[in-house]
Amino acid sequence: ARLDCFGHQAFRPLMYVLGFFHAIVQDRRKFGRIGWNVAYDFNESDFKVSAKLLQLYLQKSYDKKEILPWETLRYLIGEAMYGGRVTDNYDRRILNTYLEEYMGDFLFDENVHFFFSQSGHDYDCLLAGNVGAYQQNILGLPINQSPSVFGLHPNAEINYFMSSAKEIYGGLMSMQTGTGGDSGGMSREEFIEKTATDIQKKIPADELKFLKDTVPTPLEVVLLQEIERYEGLVKKMCANLADLKRALKGEIGMTQALDDIGTAMFNGQLPGAWAKISPQTEKPLGSWMEHFLRRYRQYSDWAVKGDPAVFWLSGLHVPESLLSALVQASCRRRGWALDKSTLYTKVTQIEDASLVTTRLLEGTYVEGLYLEGARLDVPGGFLARQRPKELIQLMPLIEVVPVEANRLKLRDELPTPVYITQLRRNAMGVGLVFEANLSTKEHASLWVLQG
Repeated sequence: ARLDCFGHQAFRPLMYVLGFFHAIVQDRRKFGRIGWNVAYDFNESDFKVSAKLLQLYLQKSYDKKEILPWETLRYLIGEAMYGGRVTDNYDRRILNTYLEEYMGDFLFDENVHFFFSQSGHDYDCLLAGNVGAYQQNILGLPINQSPSVFGLHPNAEINYFMSSAKEIYGGLMSMQTGTGGDSGGMSREEFIEKTATDIQKKIPADELKFLKDTVPTPLEVVLLQEIERYEGLVKKMCANLADLKRALKGEIGMTQALDDIGTAMFNGQLPGAWAKISPQTEKPLGSWMEHFLRRYRQYSDWAVKGDPAVFWLSGLHVPESLLSALVQASCRRRGWALDKSTLYTKVTQIEDASLVTTRLLEGTYVEGLYLEGARLDVPGGFLARQRPKELIQLMPLIEVVPVEANRLKLRDELPTPVYITQLRRNAMGVGLVFEANLSTKEHASLWVLQG
């Protein structure tokens, strides 16, 4: 009834737009981290206060015969009302992009009809009609919406189903008893002991060392820190595995910590005690061991042969330290101010790191990055829409170059966050490495909404 009590002709359409926006930002949560980095509790109070703001500004516009203050409305709703709950800058970018796509003079363009989406259904906005007409329009909406309605690629739904399946499998694995030796199979204890022995055999016997008489360069400082962390992990693993095998034989008591390690190994998961002193990861134990051994090879080659031409960024415990060291080294060489320097990235067409034999004078090449939510057209070097069922893409080598911030002029490029894992960044801001520059021929809003 309140919709019929206001004189401005734009009030009812804008209330409908606000309601659609409210539903979109709430339902986007089901797509996990590709929807929002942090799951926000947008609620009815956000909607009601925003509706009062709409009414206030529309009344003022109606009384004074002024044009609608679109920029003010978008700012108050996106930055103050809904944006007040948002802690992540990239989530705020998504929120503001929705408002830019939904609120503007284009809503009332008589030549081009406005649609929120045309994926499976024409999600449009009535520009005229009473409350009953709007209610009828809402009742005509489909019950189930495709990811395209949210601006996401249809592949996002696969991520949603995979996450749901992982939760179910995780619950089933936690209920395993581990008995099976009586029926001829390997018992839980035998399996854990065999796994522990296999891991012990794979742990490198030679300790990593890097010695230098002179003052180390910024990159060599990074190497020293990485080796220290890696050797700390190796010592922890060796001690835990030896104690676990002794506990299984009854030589020492089975503590809760050892039991947790054994349970994780039985389920094929990375033990929590090791995860705490390892780079952030979502890998199961088998894949993590391959990652662990490849890290050793990178550190060993780095210590013996000097700075590599291509860094495997995914294999560093603190990848941000390498990027900071690159900027620091260039600032020393060029005499730049450290606080006024930044990084610029350029995607190459090189997909095999072995083809790069010489180091860059400024910056370096990095490998091991994956693209989610979009696809890279490698020959053209620009972003393109994902192919069906291809959720991620291994990126070619990326050139990371330190530059002075005031000389960096970007055009047709999207600032793209680089995260350590698909968990992205949490509410505490942990997980973001740096911001890469990816070329695009489409409007940036397409890629922002696609996650």
